[in-house]
Amino acid sequence: MNWDWSVIDDFMPRFWDGVQVTLQALLFGSLIAFSLGLVWAIAQRSSLVWIRWPVTAITEFIRNTPLLVQLFFLFYVVPEWGPSMSPLTTGIIGLGLHYSTYTAEVYRAGIDAVPVGQWEASTALSLSRTHTWRAVILPQAIRRVVPALGNYVIAMLKDSPMIAIIGALDMLGEARAYSDETFTTEALTLVGVAFIVIAYPASLLLRALERRLVR
Repeated sequence: MNWDWSVIDDFMPRFWDGVQVTLQALLFGSLIAFSLGLVWAIAQRSSLVWIRWPVTAITEFIRNTPLLVQLFFLFYVVPEWGPSMSPLTTGIIGLGLHYSTYTAEVYRAGIDAVPVGQWEASTALSLSRTHTWRAVILPQAIRRVVPALGNYVIAMLKDSPMIAIIGALDMLGEARAYSDETFTTEALTLVGVAFIVIAYPASLLLRALERRLVR
């Protein structure tokens, strides 16, 4: 098969549309995953059973069910009970919710790694529980887990093509649709290269950040 640059030229407008959708899903999905994951992690350490047990059950259920099933549920089932959402919004919420259960475990590991003496010192200084979390525990815990959280950003990027199943055409979704229409493969090749171009610099940035945090 001969490579046809005219196919790439024709596909480029749709490619940039797909890049925009991919980056939106990655950015907002990451914000949801990191924020909600921290909420899950703190709630799981609550002394109140009626908070700790339901949160643990919810996160375990989400983490042990496929992302694809969750996307279908959010897009097709949830609207039967409430307002419907656009495919992109559903994809962002689905990615963020799914990965929040993984980031919760990362946060939990970081919190558990904080020396017990830090908790004891906060108690000795009569710091409130809220102040202890905000000023003592979380700054140390988050610093330890930033590299691991970054790895989930890359994992989310690689899972973002799943949102095309519900109609949010990311890079791969646009390429598959174009390839089916034109019976060509150049668009798929371009998207494969684009994923590498986005993911590899991100991984280098994470390594640099990890070295900086270690210092």
